[in-house]
Amino acid sequence: MDERHGRRAGPERADSVLNLRAQPASGIGRRDFLDYLPIPLLKWPRYIVADRSPRRVAPAPPASPRKVNVDNIGVVFLSEVLGTGMLVLLGTGVVANVALAKNKGLGGGFLMVTIGWGFAVFAGVIVAYNSGAHLNPAVTLGLVASGATEFGSGVPVNFLSVLTYISAQFLGAFIGAIVCWLAYKQHFDAEPNPANKLGVFSTGPAIRSYAWNMVTEIIGTFVLVFVVLAFGGGRQGENGGLAALGALPVALLVLVIGTSLGGPTGYAINPARDLGPRIAHFVLPISGKGPSDWAYSWVPVVGPVIGGVLAGWASLFLLPILT
Repeated sequence: MDERHGRRAGPERADSVLNLRAQPASGIGRRDFLDYLPIPLLKWPRYIVADRSPRRVAPAPPASPRKVNVDNIGVVFLSEVLGTGMLVLLGTGVVANVALAKNKGLGGGFLMVTIGWGFAVFAGVIVAYNSGAHLNPAVTLGLVASGATEFGSGVPVNFLSVLTYISAQFLGAFIGAIVCWLAYKQHFDAEPNPANKLGVFSTGPAIRSYAWNMVTEIIGTFVLVFVVLAFGGGRQGENGGLAALGALPVALLVLVIGTSLGGPTGYAINPARDLGPRIAHFVLPISGKGPSDWAYSWVPVVGPVIGGVLAGWASLFLLPILT
């Protein structure tokens, strides 16, 4: 029994609960012990005190601030290039399989396309897990808008890290589209319809109305980014991004966005996924190709950016209530 306070001393939890190092010091009472706790920890229950043996508890030294270094940025850039490239290779690949002449998957339909794109994201998240697997400028900018202070281990949010993520995503999407063209080269040559060839690389609206097409892209991207942020409770840790949700859940999320909201525009929901392959379509020597539809190209860029940023802002107000 604690004679000074008239209560039984609680268990010695200073090391395990507070992560502080206890050092014996004669003449220091239990009331003095609380004076050595960091101020934020004074809100902890008063029973977290030392046992009968008086001890002085000193706060742990502050952690060193994380800094961006060449190795971290290099890992982020390579991960995002490879992950986004894998996503676009497999995603455009399923469209090519369904749309181009003389393919075994010809006529597979929109459901096959949505399933293929969903699991293309699954593969991309696995490949780019070390960077947080953003794979999408809308996700990156949504995280910034949500107030995230760190993208991944050792990568704080700043201009350099944002530029690294987004440039890697566009480059990866461009490369993935080129590899898809190489895989289906003979089928591109055999396909007589230029629109089908462009459809492998980029999205297009079922009914062309730029304002409403952009609304559709904003809504689809908002759902993607907000669900990712909601899963993390609005608090981005070392793997903020699609990796925070997990490879399989995010694949299912993209699948349901495609089946539910993908009909009007083809659900780009990712500026890199559309613009990178569209540039590839423009520069590649594709036999019998038509124009790259630059008049529409801004919609799947601007719409997802707005949707991602709105989701980030919404998370600031809604997630503290919901989580």
